[in-house]
Amino acid sequence: MSYAAELGSPDRDPLAVAGSERRGVLRETLIVLGVGLGASAIWSVLAIANKLTLVTPLSQQTTAMNTSKTPDRPWLDLAYQLVGIGLALVPVLLAIYLLNRVLRPAPGIPARRFLGFDRARPGKDLLWGLGLAAVIGIPGLGLYLLARQLGINTNVSAANLTAVWWSGPVLALAAIQNAVLEEVTMVGYLFTRWRQIGWSWPAVLIGSAVIRGTYHLYQGFGGFIGNIAMGLILGLFFYRQRRVMPLVVCHSVLDIVAFIGYSILRSHGVSL
Repeated sequence: MSYAAELGSPDRDPLAVAGSERRGVLRETLIVLGVGLGASAIWSVLAIANKLTLVTPLSQQTTAMNTSKTPDRPWLDLAYQLVGIGLALVPVLLAIYLLNRVLRPAPGIPARRFLGFDRARPGKDLLWGLGLAAVIGIPGLGLYLLARQLGINTNVSAANLTAVWWSGPVLALAAIQNAVLEEVTMVGYLFTRWRQIGWSWPAVLIGSAVIRGTYHLYQGFGGFIGNIAMGLILGLFFYRQRRVMPLVVCHSVLDIVAFIGYSILRSHGVSL
């Protein structure tokens, strides 16, 4: 059976749940957030509070990402990195499991199929993802540089692994992990569950985007605003197309360019 025959129009809504079950579904979403990006949002609020209360101005502080755990023992550092990437994907598995087992949004259709997190349209997903990356990436870099100039963002050091042979592949894997975690849970899962309990599309879109911006607050207010904008753009795409995979492609490309590009620039003595 074709994708169109299974799902109908791209903006088809999931099956609504009964009023007595809505609180349970809402609690479920809070639990999924609590073991993943919702917890990151709380830590991020504390991180920005810490940075704002330091003597050093925000624009002169550095936020280090993708750091080595044991730089003097590369083999152990590699193990740390790979385990961290794997464990970070547990909320994704939980979200898909719950969509398949509890109040399914589309009976008879696997959750990955309903979310568009599959290989049904590889060519179109790739092209859409690259297009979205171009639309978001170039203005996003400009916003970051502007925020630095205005003093409302830290200097984001995107890649800080030791210079070993596996640093490039691990940075690429970390980028893909970020993309899968954020897009499947923040867009595919939350949009589906919140629509099931009767939230309007604008409320779902804005709520998800604000959470996305909040768990990037540790970078500064430029990261907060930029990621809200990214969340709105990707959320609108999902609303129209019901496909998570292009969002994963887009996010992966953006993070791979940021992580590996930063690493290359740093090795040549260039800083942003």
